[in-house]
Amino acid sequence: MRARNRVASRRRRKKILRLAKGYWGARSKLLRQAKDHVAKALQYAYRDRRQRKRFFRRLWILRINAAARQEGTTYSRLMHALRQRNVQLNRKLLAEFAMNQPEVFRRIVRMALHADGAPQPHA
Repeated sequence: MRARNRVASRRRRKKILRLAKGYWGARSKLLRQAKDHVAKALQYAYRDRRQRKRFFRRLWILRINAAARQEGTTYSRLMHALRQRNVQLNRKLLAEFAMNQPEVFRRIVRMALHADGAPQPHA
């Protein structure tokens, strides 16, 4: 009689079916379908963990640009001015200020664009 190592093979199957829990129909019940769909789901998860970083960066840039334009400048001019002044605020923080603390964002813009930090008339 050959050894089949049933414990390990059952564990492998249960692992796949556990990952497929919540899938529709046979995808969550039958091993072959579950295996395919779990593999695809893991591929999507891997890809989307990287895409999420891109999407958030795009969102932050969009929000910073909108707020910067209300202050009479653009995103690129603001980021250039911040870099020249060696202000090391990341885009996530800048977007947070732009959305939830507009007065703080306004002061950052003024500090970056104007040497004295005094408010300037809009162009």
